[in-house]
Amino acid sequence: MKGNEAIAEAAIQAGCRHYFGYPITPQTEVAAYMAKRMPKIGGCFLQAESEIAAINMVYGVASAGKRVMTSSSSPGISLKGEGISYMAGANLPALVVNVQRGGPGLGGIQPSQSDYNQATRGGAHGDFHLLVLAPASVQEMADLTMLGFDLADKYRMTAMILADGTMGQMMEPVEIHPREIPECDKSWALTGTKMQRERNIINSLSMDPYDLERMNLERYERYAAVERDEVRYESYRMDDAEICVVAFGIAARVAKNAINEARKQGVKVGLIRPITLWPFPKAPLKAAAETCKSFITVELNMGQMVDDVRLATECKRPIITCNRTGGVIPSAAEVYNAIMNAQKGGQAE
Repeated sequence: MKGNEAIAEAAIQAGCRHYFGYPITPQTEVAAYMAKRMPKIGGCFLQAESEIAAINMVYGVASAGKRVMTSSSSPGISLKGEGISYMAGANLPALVVNVQRGGPGLGGIQPSQSDYNQATRGGAHGDFHLLVLAPASVQEMADLTMLGFDLADKYRMTAMILADGTMGQMMEPVEIHPREIPECDKSWALTGTKMQRERNIINSLSMDPYDLERMNLERYERYAAVERDEVRYESYRMDDAEICVVAFGIAARVAKNAINEARKQGVKVGLIRPITLWPFPKAPLKAAAETCKSFITVELNMGQMVDDVRLATECKRPIITCNRTGGVIPSAAEVYNAIMNAQKGGQAE
């Protein structure tokens, strides 16, 4: 399957029966797949009149406690930002998919990772976080979609699949199996009181600053639990590594090829691949800073993740950036050259 199709089918198997979206390259296959499948299983597919309308429809279904998702690409996600913030303020679980394209502005339709800061710093206005999952294969596009729904429900927060355009368009074998949906408390949902309970209110507005402060503090207590319990990453050839490459998505796959070539030359280099971009895998990077002499970040942007690597490593080691932007993917040769430069003691850029 294509990565975009794998996301859609995995969402269905995870119990999603409501999808609201709007076409934009390179994620349109998600919407096209949902348009075919949802009517056949009694679900709801609706191509909204705009991205703004789509995210507010997601807000409505999430308020009823149902699994719901939307998908878009970079400019469309920006339009959804206000609704995403409203959902955070109302503590609503849902899944948002961003298959990134080059930017800023309309940019281009080629793959990018330039929405990293937007996603990991909240995604819109106010004090909040999204759970941000970064797949590096079509199988992970499916697996992390299912996980995203589960974590969103568990912590009553919105999860995001942050994939680059390559992940959405590439085709690989994938296994997607139906499974039971984990039990979670939905007593807060708008399901109708039936005169048997107090009414629930879903709202992101609070005119009392002390009440709003209390809600924000409570939300960040949940975020602390997410940071403690839900960090996910891959460690590749790091047992004896003296150089640590940090990359996610398609950049991590390119980096692995370069690492394997450098290993043939006797260079002790490994990879830490963040799977959760928020929460970021700080602990393994901090530990790597005790044994590695330098770090290399490989990104499809102007160097956005590098700040998180600096924070995680407490600036103990130099960091070389190996990045391309505008929809250009760094080549394995470029990453290999960065590794060899680090081996020779090249300075951080």
